[in-house]
Amino acid sequence: MSMGLERWLNSTEAGAESTAEGGVPRRTFLKLSAAAGGGLLLSFILPRIIWNSEATGATTAEVFAPNAFIRIGRDSRVTLIMPYVEMGQGTDTSIPMLIAEELEVDLRQVTLEAAPPDDRQYANPIFQFQVTGASASVRAAWEPLRRAGATARTMLVSAAAQTWNVDMTSCRAEKGEVVHVPSGRRLTYGSLVETVATLPMPDHVALKDPKDFTLIGTSAKRLDAPDKVNGKAQFGIDVKVPGMKIATVAACPVFGGKLANVDDSKAKAIKGVHQVVRLDNAVAVIADHMWAAEQGLAALDIQWDEGPNATVSSADIVQQLESASLGPGVIAYEDGDVAKAMAGAVKKVEAVYQMPFLAYATMEPMNCTVHVRKDGCEVWVGSQVLARAQATAAEVTGLPLDKVQVHNQSLGGGFGRRLEVDVIAQAVQIAKQVNGPVKVVWTREEDIQHDKYRPYYYDRIAAGLDEQGMPIAWSHRISGSSVIARWFPPAFKNGLDPDAVGGEAEEFPYKLPNRLVEYVRQEPPGIPTGFWRGVGPTHNVFVVESFIDELAAVTKKDPLAYRRDLLSKSPRAKAVLELAAEKAGWGQPLPEGQGRGLSVQFVFGSYVAQVAEVEVAKSGEVRVTRVVCAVDCGMVVNPDTVRAQMEGGIMFGLTAALFNEITLKDGRVEQSNFDDYRMLRINEAPAVEVYLVKSAEAPGGIGEPGTTALAPALTNAIFAATGKRIRKLPVNRVELHSA
Repeated sequence: MSMGLERWLNSTEAGAESTAEGGVPRRTFLKLSAAAGGGLLLSFILPRIIWNSEATGATTAEVFAPNAFIRIGRDSRVTLIMPYVEMGQGTDTSIPMLIAEELEVDLRQVTLEAAPPDDRQYANPIFQFQVTGASASVRAAWEPLRRAGATARTMLVSAAAQTWNVDMTSCRAEKGEVVHVPSGRRLTYGSLVETVATLPMPDHVALKDPKDFTLIGTSAKRLDAPDKVNGKAQFGIDVKVPGMKIATVAACPVFGGKLANVDDSKAKAIKGVHQVVRLDNAVAVIADHMWAAEQGLAALDIQWDEGPNATVSSADIVQQLESASLGPGVIAYEDGDVAKAMAGAVKKVEAVYQMPFLAYATMEPMNCTVHVRKDGCEVWVGSQVLARAQATAAEVTGLPLDKVQVHNQSLGGGFGRRLEVDVIAQAVQIAKQVNGPVKVVWTREEDIQHDKYRPYYYDRIAAGLDEQGMPIAWSHRISGSSVIARWFPPAFKNGLDPDAVGGEAEEFPYKLPNRLVEYVRQEPPGIPTGFWRGVGPTHNVFVVESFIDELAAVTKKDPLAYRRDLLSKSPRAKAVLELAAEKAGWGQPLPEGQGRGLSVQFVFGSYVAQVAEVEVAKSGEVRVTRVVCAVDCGMVVNPDTVRAQMEGGIMFGLTAALFNEITLKDGRVEQSNFDDYRMLRINEAPAVEVYLVKSAEAPGGIGEPGTTALAPALTNAIFAATGKRIRKLPVNRVELHSA
């Protein structure tokens, strides 16, 4: 999900109230009540709930009493009820840092408790429902969680002052205690719980001035790292439930096909196999362990009804996209008169760019454990949309929502794949036919061949240049599938997918007159598409930054200087571009066969520039030797996390740009595992340098921008090294013989 969707959501009636910079609504309420078992219970009310309560006339107490985010116990331990899920992005450290900073406690004093599924209480303030994605966790939590911590701190200081019968201004909070400065007396937070519960809510609390931060902005050690190193962390695939069976699945190899018939006699003869479950479009083998389940699956004699998509190929899909791109699209952005400016241009430059389907290929294959009983259902899964997971299980079982319990697990890779609930729905369907709990695990082959793929994009782009070679007209027509239309239909309005145009419509960093951006929705037959890490911006940044390079080459101008001249409206973008170029040694000579390329972008609330250095062998093999990355993501909470996310995003994006594509033949995905959908190997990884720009702006996102910036920097570097322009990914190798 991109900033386009974020902007749409914030413009709806439910999110129309004023917002702080970064998209977080200002109107945040806090409530204080006594915690069960003795303690301070502090919760903040999310904007969607405020709107609902006003509409229904319900009182705040009736609606929000359970919505607790911070608990302070009599032992002074601080518990954060964590509304976001950890999938390697560092959320389990950066979000507690916000609380600890304002509450004046050591980070080690904060423990986490996963929030249950509840859209009303734990909605992401940006998107108005419970979700972890779009590089939005810190952005969404920045003000509300700091304010929650500051409110708790203020009330604890007030309680201590009341206990000592002194002026509140003579007291301060530090390291989980309140200190009376003149006398040196101290009271722990835990000792104040009973008193603070009797105090009224303050009307206003002051957040700390950033110059006074002692934790935010420091490189705190990851709180989740020890358990991941020593093996204590539990991912979905690690779940063990008493009496649990293991299942693995084969779905129809053609999307939209059905199960026609299956002979399971040989499978049932295999030791450890208990049951074969038939679904409309799949068959599952239930066994004591994964090996028996896989052996049983291989022994099945399955006949498929392949349905209407049995002859679909990649060539068919590209031809359909090409035809669709010839017609006008829905206007996503329009400024000036493009047709008139184009007609008066001294030179016109046109290009077609294509980006392939991509699979997520998460390290942890898709899995879900389910126990369906007559009176309830339990689900163990790693999900980015916990409330949607609960609702899916309730719908499949026919049970009331409150009879479905979801236990969220650590995610062994999300990247948007675990925004989907297809595996959960299938696992619940299987579990309904099994006596006892069952863990459903997809094989890697099943995972890659039945994924939700990043859309195939087919773009037509053109620019009209003036006498100085500068663009006076810009036209970009984006053709591809709409993930939003399937995943969140209310945001698909008037034929426009706000995510598909992300990074090109509103987030465009360059100052250009007469600009038109159109979107043409063209769905591939039967192929499901999803939010692959960065989604729309991954392709739009590639197209825009590649085409800007083309314009610089046509006018024989330096790509850095050309961009700099176009960034007058975006000083932050210009600053990261210049920083990356400086650190990379832009302009310094390189040996023959080597080149540098750059890109700059504004997506997910952050400004990123990257310079890639490549070597292209005489055989055409491409090797990236170095990537220099400059980041302005506003206020940095944990610098180590930002660097790690940029490094990981660069490797993720580089892998896709060099090697990855999903192709179809006879309705089937041709790739199946890491032998033909390969990953970047450790000996192929470039040196990566990340430079952070100090900023006082509200935080931007970091999970996806590293990925979106890489591809054009790579292909622009290939052009610098070889003169070959890459307009279609993946690169694989450069065909030098035709140069």
